[in-house]
Amino acid sequence: MSNYTTGEMAKLCNVSVRTVQYYDTKDMLPPSDLTEGGRRIYNNDDLRKLQLICVLKSIGLSLNAIKDVLESELSGKILTILLDEQVRLLTDEISSRQKQLEMISVIKESIHDKAIISENTILGIEDVMEKKKEVHNHKKLVMVYVGVGVASILGLLFMGWLIWSQLWWGLAVYIFFALFGLSMSALQLKDTVFICPKCDAAFNPPLRQKFFSTGSNKVRWIACPKCRYKGWCIVRKEVRQGEAN
Repeated sequence: MSNYTTGEMAKLCNVSVRTVQYYDTKDMLPPSDLTEGGRRIYNNDDLRKLQLICVLKSIGLSLNAIKDVLESELSGKILTILLDEQVRLLTDEISSRQKQLEMISVIKESIHDKAIISENTILGIEDVMEKKKEVHNHKKLVMVYVGVGVASILGLLFMGWLIWSQLWWGLAVYIFFALFGLSMSALQLKDTVFICPKCDAAFNPPLRQKFFSTGSNKVRWIACPKCRYKGWCIVRKEVRQGEAN
């Protein structure tokens, strides 16, 4: 079994030495051994774990979520489903990009031959632009959702200060934006289903249950109604009929 220093681990996974050290302080990647001088020594299992952490981080999981998933009793199943979901998303994206390339090729040939571009091609262009707009709006909703989560921590203190200062107009404005943020969060969670890592069931709980679940846009802590498992479940965006066509 090979042994690696902190620097070698960082180089193999294309991260900084500080990152490897930080994962150690978070109890996510403790070294397998220490030298007499206190240097960290890692083995192949540690290297695979770091590679897995990097992959999960690249698909959007927070470090706290990654740590909890790795410590879960169903960690292997959860990780497998998460990676399968990422493969599905990437495959769909590749297919969509390929169709766009084919459409661009048709348009270029039409322009070169001075041919009339068909109605179907024009509709295809509009469809691509609409999809880009949907992706942009989706990213904006995610940012709003994250922002609301952070703001809620400080929000109660700020509301208390407004009441104490009797700034009623400020309180009204704050409540308006708080309700707006909550509605955006609810909209983000509306078209999602969950996959249970224990029974493999896909379920769509009530919006209220989704809203009060904790986690990220990849995994959330929620109860499965089929097998009663309560823990980390994988988030899947539900594709509407209009989007699938």
